[in-house]
Parts: sequence; C-alpha cells; structure tokens
Amino acid sequence: MNSSSSNVTVVIEYRDSFTKAVAKNVLVVVLSISINYINAGLIHTFCKHQIFYTNPRYILFIHLVVNDMIQMTLTVTLFVISYTIYKLSVSVCCTFILIALLTTENTPLNLACMAVECYVAICLPLRHVQICTVRRTLMLIGLIWATSMLSVLPDLFITLATEPLDFFHSRVFCLRETAFPNPHILKKRDTTYIIYLVIVWFIIVYTYFRIMFTAKTASKDGATADFQKARNTILLHGFQLLLCMIVYVRPMFEQCLLYLLPQNYSTIRFSSYVIAQILPRFVSPIVYGLRDQLFRRHVRRYLLCKVSTSNNQRKHVTGPKVRIQLK
Repeated sequence: MNSSSSNVTVVIEYRDSFTKAVAKNVLVVVLSISINYINAGLIHTFCKHQIFYTNPRYILFIHLVVNDMIQMTLTVTLFVISYTIYKLSVSVCCTFILIALLTTENTPLNLACMAVECYVAICLPLRHVQICTVRRTLMLIGLIWATSMLSVLPDLFITLATEPLDFFHSRVFCLRETAFPNPHILKKRDTTYIIYLVIVWFIIVYTYFRIMFTAKTASKDGATADFQKARNTILLHGFQLLLCMIVYVRPMFEQCLLYLLPQNYSTIRFSSYVIAQILPRFVSPIVYGLRDQLFRRHVRRYLLCKVSTSNNQRKHVTGPKVRIQLK
C-alpha cells in the first residue's frame, strides 16, 4: 500500500494547471475519436464484403482493429476521469484496468500471429490453405485472449487474497499500481513483460529472415515482387511491435524518469501515455488497412458510393425547388 500511496501523493503535488489539463484532454480525445472513426470505417468495410470473411489475414486484422478500439476507448475514458472525477471506486477501477490490460497485451500477440500468417503464405504457399483456415484463426484469437488472461487475472486474484474487503469499497486515483497494490504483482508484471518481449521479437525476427532468404532464392526466377511486399510487411510489423513493446518497458522507464525528474511527473506520464497507448493504434489502420490493395479498393469504393449517394440525394431534394421557381 505504500507504493500506491506515494503515487497518489506525487500526482496531487504535481497536478496540471487548468489550461494545460484542458489542452491535454482535448488532444487525447480528438486523437482517439479520429482513430476510432477510421477503425469504424474499416470494420464497416469488412462486414459489408464477404470476401474478407474467409481470409485469415483479414480476420486477424479486424480483430486487431476491434481490440484497439476497445483499448483506446477505455484508456481515454480513464485519462479524462483522472482530470475530472479524479478518484474512482476500486471495484470500478479494477474492471477498467483489467479490460485495458487485456486489450493492451493482445496487440503484440495479434501482430506476432499476423507475422506468422504472412510467413506461411510466402514460405509455405502450398500448405497455406490447410494451415491457415478460418476455424484455426478463430481458435488462435481465442488463444490470444487466453494468454492475456493468464497474465492479467492473477493480479485480481492476488489482490482479492491480500486486501481487506473495505479496500474494494474505497476510492483511489485509478492506476494499475493503486488498483492492484501488492508489490509481488509488480515483480510478476516485469517478469511477464520480459518473457513476452523475448517471445514476440523472436517470432518477428525469425519470420523476417525466413522471408528474406526465400526472397533471395526466388529472385533467381525473377519472382520478387510478392516477396518484397511480404518483407516490407514484416518490417512494418516490427515497427508497430516496437511501438507496442514500449508498454513492456514503460513502467521501468517511467520510474527512472520520475526518480530523476519528479517535478515533471504529469509531463512524463502524459508523454509515455501518448507514445505507448495512442501512437501504436494510430499506425494500425494506416499500415494494414489503407496499405493493403484489396482493403483500400473496397474502402475507396465505399467512400465514393457514399459521396455519390449524398450528391444524388441533394439533387433529388433541390430539383423540385428549381422547377417550382421556373413556374
């Protein structure tokens, strides 16, 4: 409980001015609405075209988009609450934190699965249809959630076992450290994040080099375009994973900066939040949705149809008015 109390003390001591708080909240809310609007368009495009339902790549991608929308909505809600309501009931805070942690940890695992699917499509093309089926893809998504739950739910169980019942009826500044204050949880978190970091990066590096070696072999036959595209896709996976992995090193990095610059508490927390939580979600729709030719073509077609429909409706409404004026 000492660590959580010290965190709240620091927050109270270094709270932002009114102007600074409004600026931060407006920036975060505008970014989140923009990202969720783009993601909603991608989800609508996916649901409208049956061609995406049978492709494991697009199923994994749309799961990533939905997961990011949930994560973005929850974390921004918590961010705004920290400046308005300020304190929440521990039971409500635990619920928000658990779902936010689940969706945050799902992202790098989902990206690693997408990299493996790309590797199978390029390096094992004859077996891709047998290996990457829709049923196995859905099972893989379930495994992603199960893995994240195994990492996150012990925090709740440890807190239920170690904290008195009155603690869950109290009100706290909603952070992971205040909702789950047991020091063993922090050690478990650091250990889990290191394991995740090693496994996910091993998958990305392995798939990248295997695709690169396959591309070199195929270059002798002149068939390099698809392999170059796949290699670039894996590189983009790695770039987004690098952004997502900031979540794993964020707690230790923040503690170091807060120890050196305690007077910049709010600035450090805000900067790390934008870099670790918002920036990776901004990259996802651009890298995977708008970069993919098939998805981009359907999104463009949907937007053009929407614009043409609105123009036709406008003409239909304004047409009779012109004829009345001519009479």
